Amino acid sequence: MEKEKLDKKPYIYFSTKKLVFVALFTAINVILSSSVFCIPTPGNGHLYLNDIVICLSALVFDPLSAVIIGGFGAFLGDLFFYPSAMFVSLIVRSVQAFIISAITYRQKGIARFWISFLAVMIGVFIMVGGYFLGKAFFYGTLADAIIKIPFSFIQAGTGVIVSLLLLYKSPLKTYIENFPKK
Repeated sequence: MEKEKLDKKPYIYFSTKKLVFVALFTAINVILSSSVFCIPTPGNGHLYLNDIVICLSALVFDPLSAVIIGGFGAFLGDLFFYPSAMFVSLIVRSVQAFIISAITYRQKGIARFWISFLAVMIGVFIMVGGYFLGKAFFYGTLADAIIKIPFSFIQAGTGVIVSLLLLYKSPLKTYIENFPKK
């Protein structure tokens, strides 16, 4: 009985290769959080492309790795480029990445398309709602938060579409399915 408990492997594995990929995705998240890789919107706003890497990593990695990539990566990106929102980003992106990954993570292979689609759509509402609350109560005004809602949906929708296309319609899917989980 005691030997059986010792033989069970943990849910989350860490290897050098996995740590490198987590660090790489985190760095890409930070880079895509910058104003260099954004699309200007009316009203002095921007659409950031880091939603793509947050959704993709949450669909591919285990929940802990997804939180590191999504939450910590967004936190660092905001720390460097937009510090007033860094703690809101840490919380919102961590919850978003965790929920998406918890729904879709499989020990072998990737989840079916419709499960992934449902998960990232839930992530859209977490992101839009979280940033709405953050902007309305912590680093902006209610009027500013209301104006930003459509642009938040566009940003999140871009992340959903591109991440699903990358995962299911590119050669990346084959590589990820063969990616060692330990």
